[in-house]
Amino acid sequence: MGHRFTYVVTPEEENEQLTVEWFLRRHGYSRHIITGLKRTEDGIFRNGVRAYTSQTVHAADVIETHLVETEPSDGILPRPVPFSVVFEDHDILVVDKPADTPIHPSIGNYENTLANGIAWYFAQKDEPFVYRCINRLDRDTTGLIVLAKHALSAAILSKAMRSREIHRTYQAFALGETDPSGTIDAPIARLDGSLIQRTVDFSAGERSVTHYRTLAHYSGFSHLELNLETGRTHQIRVHMSYIGHPLLGDTLYNEAPGAFPRQALHSATLSFVHPITGEPLTFHAPLPEDMQSFLLRNAFEKGFS
Repeated sequence: MGHRFTYVVTPEEENEQLTVEWFLRRHGYSRHIITGLKRTEDGIFRNGVRAYTSQTVHAADVIETHLVETEPSDGILPRPVPFSVVFEDHDILVVDKPADTPIHPSIGNYENTLANGIAWYFAQKDEPFVYRCINRLDRDTTGLIVLAKHALSAAILSKAMRSREIHRTYQAFALGETDPSGTIDAPIARLDGSLIQRTVDFSAGERSVTHYRTLAHYSGFSHLELNLETGRTHQIRVHMSYIGHPLLGDTLYNEAPGAFPRQALHSATLSFVHPITGEPLTFHAPLPEDMQSFLLRNAFEKGFS
Protein backbone atom coordinates (compact mmCIF):
# COMPACT_ATOMS: atom_id res chain seq x y z
CA MET A 1 0.00 0.00 0.00
CA GLY A 2 1.35 3.40 -0.88
CA HIS A 3 0.80 6.79 -2.45
CA ARG A 4 2.39 7.76 -5.76
CA PHE A 5 2.95 11.33 -6.93
CA THR A 6 4.16 12.73 -10.25
CA TYR A 7 5.59 16.19 -10.93
CA VAL A 8 6.90 17.94 -14.04
CA VAL A 9 9.80 20.38 -13.55
CA THR A 10 9.03 23.90 -14.80
CA PRO A 11 11.52 26.20 -16.57
CA GLU A 12 11.48 28.45 -13.50
CA GLU A 13 12.56 25.56 -11.30
CA GLU A 14 15.37 24.67 -13.73
CA ASN A 15 16.55 28.28 -13.58
CA GLU A 16 16.92 27.96 -9.83
CA GLN A 17 19.26 24.97 -10.37
CA LEU A 18 17.35 22.82 -7.90
CA THR A 19 18.50 19.36 -6.94
CA VAL A 20 15.96 16.56 -6.69
CA GLU A 21 15.97 17.00 -2.93
CA TRP A 22 15.27 20.71 -3.03
CA PHE A 23 12.69 20.21 -5.76
CA LEU A 24 10.83 17.86 -3.42
CA ARG A 25 11.30 20.24 -0.50
CA ARG A 26 9.71 22.92 -2.68
CA HIS A 27 6.68 20.64 -3.04
CA GLY A 28 6.25 20.13 0.69
CA TYR A 29 8.41 17.08 1.41
CA SER A 30 10.12 17.20 4.79
CA ARG A 31 13.65 15.91 5.40
CA HIS A 32 12.10 12.96 7.23
CA ILE A 33 9.93 12.02 4.24
CA ILE A 34 12.85 12.35 1.83
CA THR A 35 14.98 10.11 4.05
CA GLY A 36 12.23 7.51 3.92
CA LEU A 37 12.01 7.79 0.13
CA LYS A 38 15.77 7.21 -0.16
CA ARG A 39 15.35 3.95 1.76
CA THR A 40 12.44 2.80 -0.41
CA GLU A 41 13.44 0.75 -3.47
CA ASP A 42 11.15 2.68 -5.81
CA GLY A 43 11.00 5.82 -3.69
CA ILE A 44 12.23 8.47 -6.17
CA PHE A 45 12.45 8.30 -9.96
CA ARG A 46 13.57 10.91 -12.49
CA ASN A 47 12.41 10.32 -16.06
CA GLY A 48 11.72 6.68 -15.26
CA VAL A 49 15.13 6.00 -13.67
CA ARG A 50 15.78 5.75 -9.95
CA ALA A 51 17.12 9.12 -8.87
CA TYR A 52 19.71 10.39 -6.45
CA THR A 53 18.57 13.40 -4.44
CA SER A 54 21.78 15.26 -5.34
CA GLN A 55 20.96 15.25 -9.07
CA THR A 56 20.01 18.58 -10.66
CA VAL A 57 16.55 18.80 -12.23
CA HIS A 58 15.86 20.23 -15.68
CA ALA A 59 12.76 21.64 -17.34
CA ALA A 60 10.25 18.93 -18.36
CA ASP A 61 11.91 16.31 -16.13
CA VAL A 62 9.30 13.98 -14.65
CA ILE A 63 9.86 13.33 -10.94
CA GLU A 64 7.95 10.44 -9.36
CA THR A 65 7.75 9.47 -5.70
CA HIS A 66 6.28 6.50 -3.87
CA LEU A 67 5.30 6.94 -0.22
CA VAL A 68 4.85 3.56 1.43
CA GLU A 69 2.37 3.23 4.30
CA THR A 70 2.13 -0.32 5.60
CA GLU A 71 1.70 -0.20 9.39
CA PRO A 72 -1.10 1.50 11.35
CA SER A 73 -0.45 3.68 14.38
CA ASP A 74 0.84 1.71 17.36
CA GLY A 75 -1.29 1.41 20.48
CA ILE A 76 -4.57 2.70 19.02
CA LEU A 77 -7.26 0.05 19.42
CA PRO A 78 -9.93 0.01 16.70
CA ARG A 79 -13.28 0.75 18.34
CA PRO A 80 -16.65 1.86 16.86
CA VAL A 81 -16.50 5.39 18.28
CA PRO A 82 -19.01 7.50 16.31
CA PHE A 83 -18.14 10.42 14.03
CA SER A 84 -19.43 11.74 10.71
CA VAL A 85 -17.36 11.81 7.53
CA VAL A 86 -17.68 15.21 5.85
CA PHE A 87 -15.13 14.69 3.05
CA GLU A 88 -12.59 12.09 2.00
CA ASP A 89 -10.19 11.58 -0.88
CA HIS A 90 -6.78 9.92 -1.29
CA ASP A 91 -5.02 12.59 0.75
CA ILE A 92 -7.26 13.93 3.53
CA LEU A 93 -10.21 13.03 5.72
CA VAL A 94 -12.49 15.71 7.22
CA VAL A 95 -14.78 14.58 10.03
CA ASP A 96 -17.41 16.07 12.34
CA LYS A 97 -16.53 15.08 15.91
CA PRO A 98 -19.31 14.63 18.48
CA ALA A 99 -19.19 15.77 22.10
CA ASP A 100 -17.66 13.63 24.85
CA THR A 101 -14.98 12.37 22.45
CA PRO A 102 -11.29 13.01 23.21
CA ILE A 103 -8.97 13.38 20.22
CA HIS A 104 -6.17 11.10 21.46
CA PRO A 105 -5.97 8.13 23.84
CA SER A 106 -4.75 9.04 27.32
CA ILE A 107 -4.96 7.76 30.88
CA GLY A 108 -8.55 6.65 31.41
CA ASN A 109 -9.37 7.15 27.73
CA TYR A 110 -7.94 4.18 25.87
CA GLU A 111 -10.92 3.10 23.79
CA ASN A 112 -13.34 6.05 23.57
CA THR A 113 -11.41 8.55 21.45
CA LEU A 114 -11.65 9.82 17.90
CA ALA A 115 -8.37 8.00 17.21
CA ASN A 116 -10.05 4.70 18.14
CA GLY A 117 -12.96 5.51 15.84
CA ILE A 118 -10.66 6.42 12.94
CA ALA A 119 -8.70 3.18 13.46
CA TRP A 120 -11.99 1.25 13.36
CA TYR A 121 -13.12 3.09 10.22
CA PHE A 122 -10.01 2.13 8.27
CA ALA A 123 -9.89 -1.39 9.72
CA GLN A 124 -13.32 -1.99 8.21
CA LYS A 125 -11.86 -1.03 4.83
CA ASP A 126 -8.76 -3.17 5.47
CA GLU A 127 -6.55 -0.10 4.98
CA PRO A 128 -3.50 0.73 7.13
CA PHE A 129 -3.75 4.21 8.54
CA VAL A 130 -1.43 6.33 10.64
CA TYR A 131 -3.40 8.73 12.85
CA ARG A 132 -2.39 12.25 11.81
CA CYS A 133 -4.78 14.79 13.29
CA ILE A 134 -3.96 18.31 12.06
CA ASN A 135 -6.20 20.54 14.19
CA ARG A 136 -7.36 19.85 17.74
CA LEU A 137 -10.64 20.14 19.60
CA ASP A 138 -11.33 19.68 23.30
CA ARG A 139 -13.18 16.57 24.42
CA ASP A 140 -16.57 18.31 24.61
CA THR A 141 -16.10 20.69 21.67
CA THR A 142 -17.91 19.43 18.59
CA GLY A 143 -17.22 19.96 14.91
CA LEU A 144 -14.71 19.82 12.12
CA ILE A 145 -11.30 18.16 12.20
CA VAL A 146 -8.99 17.45 9.27
CA LEU A 147 -6.76 14.38 9.22
CA ALA A 148 -3.94 13.62 6.81
CA LYS A 149 -3.97 10.22 5.11
CA HIS A 150 -0.25 10.11 4.38
CA ALA A 151 3.00 11.75 5.43
CA LEU A 152 3.12 14.31 2.61
CA SER A 153 -0.35 15.74 3.19
CA ALA A 154 0.46 15.78 6.91
CA ALA A 155 3.67 17.75 6.37
CA ILE A 156 1.99 20.31 4.10
CA LEU A 157 -1.08 20.75 6.32
CA SER A 158 1.01 20.98 9.49
CA LYS A 159 3.05 23.77 7.90
CA ALA A 160 -0.17 25.51 6.85
CA MET A 161 -1.43 25.23 10.43
CA ARG A 162 1.75 26.79 11.80
CA SER A 163 1.51 29.56 9.18
CA ARG A 164 -2.13 30.23 10.14
CA GLU A 165 -3.32 29.27 6.68
CA ILE A 166 -6.00 26.94 8.03
CA HIS A 167 -8.95 29.12 8.97
CA ARG A 168 -11.46 28.04 11.60
CA THR A 169 -14.82 29.53 12.49
CA TYR A 170 -16.62 28.49 15.66
CA GLN A 171 -20.07 29.03 17.12
CA ALA A 172 -20.62 29.31 20.85
CA PHE A 173 -23.10 30.29 23.55
CA ALA A 174 -21.65 32.82 25.99
CA LEU A 175 -23.04 34.08 29.27
CA GLY A 176 -24.65 37.52 29.20
CA GLU A 177 -25.18 40.06 26.44
CA THR A 178 -22.05 40.47 24.32
CA ASP A 179 -21.12 43.47 22.16
CA PRO A 180 -22.14 43.27 18.49
CA SER A 181 -18.52 42.37 17.64
CA GLY A 182 -15.06 42.55 19.11
CA THR A 183 -11.45 41.40 19.11
CA ILE A 184 -9.73 39.90 22.15
CA ASP A 185 -5.95 40.33 21.98
CA ALA A 186 -4.65 38.87 25.23
CA PRO A 187 -1.69 36.46 25.70
CA ILE A 188 -2.40 33.02 27.13
CA ALA A 189 -0.18 30.88 29.36
CA ARG A 190 -0.57 27.76 31.47
CA LEU A 191 -2.03 28.53 34.88
CA ASP A 192 0.57 28.04 37.63
CA GLY A 193 0.04 24.73 39.40
CA SER A 194 -2.27 23.28 36.74
CA LEU A 195 -1.52 20.82 33.94
CA ILE A 196 -4.78 21.65 32.15
CA GLN A 197 -6.03 25.15 32.86
CA ARG A 198 -4.87 28.24 30.96
CA THR A 199 -5.11 31.91 31.82
CA VAL A 200 -4.50 35.34 30.34
CA ASP A 201 -0.95 36.30 31.34
CA PHE A 202 0.56 39.51 29.94
CA SER A 203 4.05 38.73 31.26
CA ALA A 204 4.52 35.06 30.30
CA GLY A 205 1.75 34.29 27.80
CA GLU A 206 1.90 33.77 24.04
CA ARG A 207 0.04 36.24 21.83
CA SER A 208 -3.53 35.07 21.32
CA VAL A 209 -6.17 36.79 19.19
CA THR A 210 -9.86 35.92 18.92
CA HIS A 211 -12.43 37.81 16.82
CA TYR A 212 -16.12 37.43 17.58
CA ARG A 213 -19.48 38.54 16.19
CA THR A 214 -22.80 38.31 17.99
CA LEU A 215 -25.44 36.42 16.01
CA ALA A 216 -28.28 36.80 18.51
CA HIS A 217 -29.07 37.64 22.13
CA TYR A 218 -31.28 35.40 24.27
CA SER A 219 -32.36 35.50 27.88
CA GLY A 220 -29.10 35.26 29.79
CA PHE A 221 -26.78 34.32 26.93
CA SER A 222 -25.53 35.27 23.46
CA HIS A 223 -25.01 33.17 20.33
CA LEU A 224 -21.61 33.99 18.84
CA GLU A 225 -19.51 33.35 15.76
CA LEU A 226 -15.77 33.36 16.48
CA ASN A 227 -12.66 33.32 14.31
CA LEU A 228 -9.22 32.38 15.59
CA GLU A 229 -6.19 34.35 14.48
CA THR A 230 -4.01 32.14 16.69
CA GLY A 231 -4.62 28.65 18.04
CA ARG A 232 -3.75 28.36 21.73
CA THR A 233 -5.07 25.64 24.00
CA HIS A 234 -8.56 26.59 25.29
CA GLN A 235 -8.20 29.95 23.54
CA ILE A 236 -11.90 30.74 23.01
CA ARG A 237 -12.84 29.47 26.47
CA VAL A 238 -10.12 31.52 28.18
CA HIS A 239 -10.75 34.69 26.17
CA MET A 240 -14.51 34.69 26.64
CA SER A 241 -14.08 34.16 30.37
CA TYR A 242 -11.50 36.98 30.44
CA ILE A 243 -14.00 39.52 29.01
CA GLY A 244 -16.73 38.41 31.41
CA HIS A 245 -18.71 36.22 29.02
CA PRO A 246 -17.63 32.62 29.73
CA LEU A 247 -19.15 29.84 27.67
CA LEU A 248 -22.27 28.13 28.91
CA GLY A 249 -21.53 24.70 30.32
CA ASP A 250 -17.80 25.39 30.74
CA THR A 251 -17.01 23.96 34.17
CA LEU A 252 -13.33 24.95 33.90
CA TYR A 253 -13.67 28.66 33.13
CA ASN A 254 -17.24 29.50 34.17
CA GLU A 255 -18.09 29.64 37.88
CA ALA A 256 -21.81 29.33 37.04
CA PRO A 257 -21.84 27.11 33.92
CA GLY A 258 -25.64 26.93 33.79
CA ALA A 259 -27.94 24.30 32.36
CA PHE A 260 -26.05 23.40 29.18
CA PRO A 261 -24.38 19.98 29.71
CA ARG A 262 -20.96 20.83 28.21
CA GLN A 263 -19.01 23.85 26.99
CA ALA A 264 -21.24 25.23 24.25
CA LEU A 265 -18.59 25.37 21.52
CA HIS A 266 -18.72 24.02 17.97
CA SER A 267 -16.15 24.11 15.14
CA ALA A 268 -18.51 25.11 12.34
CA THR A 269 -16.30 26.01 9.35
CA LEU A 270 -12.85 24.90 8.23
CA SER A 271 -11.08 26.44 5.22
CA PHE A 272 -7.70 25.55 3.75
CA VAL A 273 -5.90 24.77 0.51
CA HIS A 274 -5.84 21.11 -0.45
CA PRO A 275 -2.29 19.88 0.31
CA ILE A 276 -1.85 18.06 -3.00
CA THR A 277 -4.18 19.59 -5.60
CA GLY A 278 -3.90 23.20 -4.39
CA GLU A 279 -7.68 23.59 -4.56
CA PRO A 280 -9.24 25.98 -2.01
CA LEU A 281 -11.59 24.01 0.25
CA THR A 282 -14.25 25.09 2.73
CA PHE A 283 -16.28 22.71 4.87
CA HIS A 284 -19.27 23.37 7.09
CA ALA A 285 -20.77 21.39 9.97
CA PRO A 286 -24.21 22.35 11.30
CA LEU A 287 -24.71 22.92 15.01
CA PRO A 288 -25.05 19.60 16.84
CA GLU A 289 -28.49 18.56 18.04
CA ASP A 290 -27.98 19.65 21.66
CA MET A 291 -27.02 23.21 20.63
CA GLN A 292 -29.82 23.42 18.06
CA SER A 293 -32.40 22.24 20.60
CA PHE A 294 -31.12 24.72 23.18
CA LEU A 295 -31.47 27.59 20.69
CA LEU A 296 -34.96 26.54 19.63
CA ARG A 297 -36.14 26.22 23.22
CA ASN A 298 -34.77 29.63 24.16
CA ALA A 299 -36.08 31.23 20.97
CA PHE A 300 -39.54 29.88 21.81
CA GLU A 301 -39.33 31.20 25.36
CA LYS A 302 -38.05 34.56 24.09
CA GLY A 303 -40.96 34.79 21.67
CA PHE A 304 -43.52 34.23 24.40
CA SER A 305 -41.85 36.16 27.23
